[in-house]
This record gives sequence, structure tokens and C-alpha cells, in this order.
Amino acid sequence: MAGLTIDNVTKSFHAFQALKGVSIDVREGEFLAVLGPSGCGKTTLLRIIAGFEKVSAGEVRLGDKVVSSPDLNVAPENRRIGIVFQNYALWPHMSVAENIGYSLKIAKVAKPERERRVAEALKLVDMQGYGDRAPANLSGGQRQRVALARCLVATPELVLFDEPLANLDVHLRASMEDEFADFHKRTGTTIVYITHDQSEAMALADRIAVMDHGRLVQLDTPHKLYHEPATPMVASFISQGIVLPVTVSGAGADGTCAADLFGQPLTLRCRPGDGPRDGALACCRSEAVQVVEPGAPGFDGKIERVIYQGGLARIEFAPDAAPERIVHFVQPDPVTLKPGQSARLAFVGGWLIPEQDPA
Repeated sequence: MAGLTIDNVTKSFHAFQALKGVSIDVREGEFLAVLGPSGCGKTTLLRIIAGFEKVSAGEVRLGDKVVSSPDLNVAPENRRIGIVFQNYALWPHMSVAENIGYSLKIAKVAKPERERRVAEALKLVDMQGYGDRAPANLSGGQRQRVALARCLVATPELVLFDEPLANLDVHLRASMEDEFADFHKRTGTTIVYITHDQSEAMALADRIAVMDHGRLVQLDTPHKLYHEPATPMVASFISQGIVLPVTVSGAGADGTCAADLFGQPLTLRCRPGDGPRDGALACCRSEAVQVVEPGAPGFDGKIERVIYQGGLARIEFAPDAAPERIVHFVQPDPVTLKPGQSARLAFVGGWLIPEQDPA
């Protein structure tokens, strides 16, 4: 299976830049998720990888072969890239086996070979015995597996997933996450998985490329994205991190910084070399929030909302020093905090978000 190189790719639609200098190296056999909010450019990136759109600048390489540049655009059917769409795109008048083998039929593959490869693809997605069924007689998850088998039968070098679980209910979505993870483990196929659902990306991917307004803002493992976000956008987008202003007064040699958060002294993890500065931002997670007694180190504020979620409640708290900066945390049953109640909170750790380039 080939790796994928996206080298400084820009895509413009008239005056609008949908992608701005995006560079990603996808390793051979890697499962890469491309994650971001609506309008961030992830679908445009997928269409460029697939060959449906031309690049305005930069290039795309599949293995050692250039497939996209301003002067070259290899046709989608010549890229050996498989695509699994959000809406399955199965032909209702064809059986499961006919859907899967259609591309082989068009390519004039002999019937015995075609039937063998269709059977192998059905086995890969654990759908043996379903070849004669109509798509209408399958569940949503089964149809998604047929769409995957149809992609695999052509032996692609790379498989693109275009938000494949968006149309499934939450229980089936979790089951299909397991299916995709198992499929990747068994086949070692290089996968690029486009999604706006961070729980999918965190559960499935080896690495995640987070995009925002057409730019790649961070490319890292799920663990590092959560614990060491590179920008305020990543910090707040990944698992709804709490982004708060801090003053950094000193840095130690152990990868920590001394900071002040609303008057509370706080030790933050930080990048090596990061040092004293005003106007800094820290990412704190809800599990690092503690309700403390009056007079203990911390900061005062008011409970704004209590949202009961079954067995626990999400608490939203407005600090007196910055009421626009909502701090959220979880309190398990019995939930004792009430809206309008004054409280005092303290943080027990966090991450100093690196200083941002003015450009």
C-alpha cells in the first residue's frame, strides 16, 4: 500500500482560498483522520486527493508518483484510490455482489476472476452469504460494509472515507468504528478518514490532522492533541478544552511553567524554552477542576448552568474575574451545585498553549 504526500497544496475558488499551503505526509499503512469544523477545507482536501478537483499550487504524490500539480491532474479512475461515501452510493437495482463487482465488469475482468475477487471482498468485511441480497434488504451498517467491499475489490493503494458514519445512529456508529479498526488491522491499508466527529477520529486514527479555515493547524497523535494542543482553536475544539488567560512568571527545567490564573498560582506543563510572558493562554481540562472551600487557593465565581446528563451533571461556571470565560466541569450524583450559587474553583494543572505566530 502506497503512502500519500500532500506538499504545500493551495486551492482557490476565484477569490476564495479553500486550502492554504497544506502539507501532510501520510505513512504507508497509516490511518490518518482529517478533522475540523464545517467549512475548514477537509472535503476540498479529499476531493483533491481523489482527483475530483485540481490544485492551484503545490502537489499531491501517491507513493513516488505525482498525481496532482498545477500542470497535471491524473484522472480519478487512474489513481487506484478507493472511496467510501457517506451515503453508500449503492445501485438499488443490483444485488450486493453486482454492486461490488461492477467496476471489475466495466474493466472486462473475466467472470471467474470477478466472482473470486467479489467473494474475497465480502469475506474482508464479514458479509459472506449476502451476495444475492438487494441493498434495500440490508441494515445501514451492512450497506456501509458493502460500500467498503466495493472499494476494496479494485485493490486500491489508498482508501478515502468521506464521513462514512454520519448517517448512522449512535449505537451502530460505535459498532462500525470497531469494524473499521478491525479492517485496518487486518489489511494494513493506508486510510485517510475525513470527519467532523472528533470521537471517531480519536478512537480510530494513528494521527489526526486538525484543520481550520483552510489551514493545517496541528498534526499529531490523539494523545498529544488532547494533552498538548498547539493553538487555542485546537485546545477548545478537542474535547471542549477550557482556554483561559494566564500570566507566566517563570519556567523550570522540567517542562513546567509557573503561572497565575485569576490570582491562583498554578504550575502548567509547557514546551521546552517557553518562558515568562503576559497575555498567554492555558488549556485546562474539566477533570483538572476542583471545587474548594472559601479561603483555599483558587478563584471565585458563580454557577451559571447545571445540565443533568444521567449519573452526573455538566456544571458551567463564570469566574468573577472574567465572566465571559465559562469554565465547565462534571459533578457526579448527588449533584449539589445549583444555578446562581457562588462557588470557588481551583485548577490542579493544565497546558501552556505555545505563543502564536502573528502571521
